[in-house]
Amino acid sequence: MWVQQIFLAVVGLSAGVAAAGGLFSFIVELGVIADFADRTHTGDKVLFYEECTALGGILGNLVYIFEIHIPAQNAGLGVFGIFAGIFVGCWAMALAEILNVFPVFMRRAGIARYLSVFIVSLALGKGLAACLFFARGW
Repeated sequence: MWVQQIFLAVVGLSAGVAAAGGLFSFIVELGVIADFADRTHTGDKVLFYEECTALGGILGNLVYIFEIHIPAQNAGLGVFGIFAGIFVGCWAMALAEILNVFPVFMRRAGIARYLSVFIVSLALGKGLAACLFFARGW
């Protein structure tokens, strides 16, 4: 019985590490951290920023998984809200820069006149998937 539990723990930990590694490499690849370092003229501290990002993700997961209570009251909630908003805003900014990939790809592939159909199909697919997700109660 304990062998099965150890096996499940190893598989779960491995899957979590793979997913987290993918997410953080995506953040680094989008250039969010490098853009901030460039805009604040602190490019020599990029590795420190990347380590802080990874540490924040690790600590956030530990707090979530082990349901660690952080007694911060309303002031802590406000600080968390500000940082969460900054995080979401950075993702939106980085993804908006990436969206330029679609028009360039469509133009080079010679299907530029179908760009609106492509974008609408992406939006409909995402909306349908969200409806299915919430309708089934996962």
